[in-house]
Amino acid sequence: MSKTTPATVALTKAGVAFALFPYDYDPDAPRVGLQAAEALGVAPEQVFKTLMVLVDGAPACVIVPSDCEVSMKKLAAVLGAKSAQMMKPADAERLTGYKVGGVSPFGQRKAVPTAMDETAILFDQVLINGGQRGLLLGLAPEDARRAAQAVLADLTA
Repeated sequence: MSKTTPATVALTKAGVAFALFPYDYDPDAPRVGLQAAEALGVAPEQVFKTLMVLVDGAPACVIVPSDCEVSMKKLAAVLGAKSAQMMKPADAERLTGYKVGGVSPFGQRKAVPTAMDETAILFDQVLINGGQRGLLLGLAPEDARRAAQAVLADLTA
């Protein structure tokens, strides 16, 4: 497994400290974030999943705890839109340059509006996908928010 991804390059360039958390990715896991938390022995609410969505038809990124669902209504409101829906996996891969299951909010091909669930600030460190399946990055929540240029808000259903 490569330890260098567009996400690690972007964070290093931005001067953001992070730790690598490789794990055995299970493509058949019903919920990849929960499987990652279990594999690493960390609380599921500390592992944040990165999802690509469409808000009023425009791409956006949302970062929420792996044990939660996104409230599309809350997300749309936070981003000043009327509606939000999940992006098709092939479109997410094309837009971000990452494979689904490995999408990171850092180092995407194109910057998009990003929202991060406010519960991130409850932790000294959050784990977020590092740009490939089986690699999470551990970093301070404020560093993650700043690096992703994300707005913090209540985003869970």
